[in-house]
Amino acid sequence: MAATIITTEDLREFKMELLDDIKQLLNNQSGQINKKWLKSPEVRELLGISPGTLQNLRINGTLPYTKVGGVLYYDYQEIMQVLEKNRIHNKY
Repeated sequence: MAATIITTEDLREFKMELLDDIKQLLNNQSGQINKKWLKSPEVRELLGISPGTLQNLRINGTLPYTKVGGVLYYDYQEIMQVLEKNRIHNKY
């Protein structure tokens, strides 16, 4: 088995690539979190639910929304509050 020599320059290059990847991940993630209003497709993706389930959450009053024209908007913070309010703590 051949030995590979890793130089300090190799390590610096690896560090820079890793930092760039982390920055890109944080930018992608923070864009979602900093957005105040989400449209229906974004909410469905965030919660992993179908259009029918989202409609049921609206109809039964579980998930508050705002309608402007024909577009439905959901407040990100209100979605998080609904999730926290409905959190179930199982006791074993």
